[in-house]
Amino acid sequence: MTPSLRRSRPLPVLAALFAIALAMSGNAAAATLSQAGPSFTDDFTGPAGSGVDTGKWHFETGDNVNNHEREWYTSGTDNAALDGNGNLVITAKKENPGNYQCWYGSCEYTSARLSTAGQFTQAYGHVEARMKIPRGQGMWPAFWMLGDNIGSAGWPQCGEIDIMENVGNEPNTVHGTIHGPGYSGSAGVGAAYNGPVFADDFHTYAIDWSPNQIKWSVDGNVYETRTPADVNGNQWVFDHPFYIILNLAVGGYWPGDPDGSTSFPQQLVVDYVHVTTG
Repeated sequence: MTPSLRRSRPLPVLAALFAIALAMSGNAAAATLSQAGPSFTDDFTGPAGSGVDTGKWHFETGDNVNNHEREWYTSGTDNAALDGNGNLVITAKKENPGNYQCWYGSCEYTSARLSTAGQFTQAYGHVEARMKIPRGQGMWPAFWMLGDNIGSAGWPQCGEIDIMENVGNEPNTVHGTIHGPGYSGSAGVGAAYNGPVFADDFHTYAIDWSPNQIKWSVDGNVYETRTPADVNGNQWVFDHPFYIILNLAVGGYWPGDPDGSTSFPQQLVVDYVHVTTG
């Protein structure tokens, strides 16, 4: 998912708790980043209708011309709220209550995009979310990560890890992909996992990320492993802290636009997001 939004976003910064591990075999270049203990937990507990924990998440607002998405990402609880049952619900609606102007004219949809940039970043570990995805042509839910040096390095040099993406016209398929210099956008390196109709129930989507290796899994089933050997001689840029993004896009180059078969509202329901170091 191409990261840029029309509006500016807060520049990501390094998390203060990262430390440099001891260099192995006397070679300081072999040092890796680590962080003690469970790193990030959000179980989305709270009363129905309340907002997300702003100590952990913030909203990225606006439209996305690069992907040609159709929605306007809002802040507040109109499109992202707790349901009182331990879930975050990101809702895509066919509406434009704020007279928002998108790249194509008056916006047709609203949704939400949440990020931990500047609040939580980590290099390596286990990153997992349990979610129930929406359904329908033009829907594009995503659970993904961007390198926290995007402000200085830009995209795709910062790196992007897509833990789970689904396009609504593939109800039985989710995708895991990496993007970097020379392998971005449609040239991203990834794989698909085929299973049930994912919108019918909750499923767990995760990566296990270590130096020079990323593994993707669905419900504990590893279906993809990527290493520097897979990027065709290009630079492996997954050796520094990344931050987390959850969003529900409507339309775009990849899923195509909604059509008469797509019902609204649609929801991405997130039970939890957990990040640990192992």
